[in-house]
Amino acid sequence: MLIELTSLHIVVLAFLLEVVDASFGGGYGTILSPLLLMIGFDPLRVVPAILFSQLVGDFSAAFFHHEFKNVDLKIGAKSFRISMILVALSSVGSLISIVVAMNLPRFYLSLYIGALVAATGAIVLTTINKKLSFSWRRLMILGSLAAFNKGISGGGYGPIVTGGQIITGVEAKSAIGITSLAEGFICIIALLGYVLIGRTVDWTLALMLSIGVAFSAPVSAYLVRRIENRKLKLIIGIFTLILGIATMLRIVSA
Repeated sequence: MLIELTSLHIVVLAFLLEVVDASFGGGYGTILSPLLLMIGFDPLRVVPAILFSQLVGDFSAAFFHHEFKNVDLKIGAKSFRISMILVALSSVGSLISIVVAMNLPRFYLSLYIGALVAATGAIVLTTINKKLSFSWRRLMILGSLAAFNKGISGGGYGPIVTGGQIITGVEAKSAIGITSLAEGFICIIALLGYVLIGRTVDWTLALMLSIGVAFSAPVSAYLVRRIENRKLKLIIGIFTLILGIATMLRIVSA
């Protein structure tokens, strides 16, 4: 009975966190990783399970964001090209980060992620009233950093890529949909990396998480459609800043 109850809690938790993630551009892996560790899951099994479940959630979210016209992800559209550029650049950073994750203390890695996420949120908030011109260069740099975060922790990609796109001049609603599509591909690459170096996937945990995230996609896409763009940008900035600060505080206090 305890296992069934725990499984239900994990499904609901995945659903709620993916609603937040696909609505505001991040938070699923960044929040879920430490929570699963506190429950008692093996750290080396948590990240691959999160990566698998998130690729399910991201591709579903990208589909519904496109269907609700939050973003145009047709092949050849500008938003689709941005996603593919992010995937191409992020692939290298994601694979390199897996090697780094095996050789550096978790404390410093987690502290770095928290600081970068918080800084991104702060920049989004300080530029909220500015009309920013689109920059491929800034986008490429932030995409590479975000993929590095994804590989070492299972999280930290969405907040930086979503906030980073806003900083480079992409509309908030489009940024969320683009992030979902790009992150889905990055999850595949990072997951394959873990498998190739011999890390097994906890398929029971992965399935429970995937069930939760699958149901969240249409809910999050509808929420994004209903929120005005400037308000969404403000929410993303505040959410990203708080998420980064909370991550740093949790690491330091631990």
